[in-house]
Amino acid sequence: MKRLPPLPVLHTFWVTAQCCNFTRAAEQLHITQGAVSRQIAGLESHLGYALFQRQARGLSLTEEGREWSLRAQQVFGLIGDAVEQIGGRRATLQLKAPTCVMRWLLPRLMQWQKERPDVPVELTTTVACTVDFRREQFDAALIYAPIAEQSAQARHLFDEQLTPVCAPALLGGLHAPADLQQQVLLHPTRDERDWALWLKAANTRLSNLAQGHHFETLDLAMTVASQGSGVAIGDSALIGEDLKAGRLATPFELRVPTGMGYYLVCPPGTAPSVGLEALMDWLVSQAQQS
Repeated sequence: MKRLPPLPVLHTFWVTAQCCNFTRAAEQLHITQGAVSRQIAGLESHLGYALFQRQARGLSLTEEGREWSLRAQQVFGLIGDAVEQIGGRRATLQLKAPTCVMRWLLPRLMQWQKERPDVPVELTTTVACTVDFRREQFDAALIYAPIAEQSAQARHLFDEQLTPVCAPALLGGLHAPADLQQQVLLHPTRDERDWALWLKAANTRLSNLAQGHHFETLDLAMTVASQGSGVAIGDSALIGEDLKAGRLATPFELRVPTGMGYYLVCPPGTAPSVGLEALMDWLVSQAQQS
């Protein structure tokens, strides 16, 4: 097979074919007119036939030149598409996070995009609290996992600490944990383990523990609590924005650690990109502030 001509020379031909003028092609390519002329002559010599007809009033394409122009347009069009599509995918960080952390994460990602529009983030949410990088193509993931099981490479955000939360309108009837007996208890899971853990630490027993409403996600339980429909048990680290906005309130000071925490992790054996490193450092600093 005949050796292929150099790609830069083909690009010079393609630009020249569009304007049929060495001077204008040189201006677009930011090289001299003589350089354009030499590259075209070298390409014609390599191919063994003329691509342009030199005329007193300028250039015109030969039949072979017109065919090469169409092929070159297709080639550089495909290259342009690849640069835009593949480069765009790589520039956008793919982040996975569980729905339980959305109340904390979403406002911060929106702030990140304002401060760093050059490092866009595409977020995938799931009820799963872990990630399997062997099967899932993410640049990083925010996971909810046991504190004792995390590797040194995991970036710690905060530990889970449970406390009751409710709409501010319900605060007047909640002076002690025993007052929860008169409230509808909202559970962020199908069981009562979170409420049971907090009540044990508060040395309080309630007969209505199993009579409340159960939800599939923490976020949904918090939303219902903010509407004044009951008292939910939630993670104090995740509801800062709701507390600031006055949507939720915490009637008691007791926070009970569960031994679980939130971490940022990357695929093992891979070094984070500069943009991802900046995002993770920023999220860690946001967690420390909150």
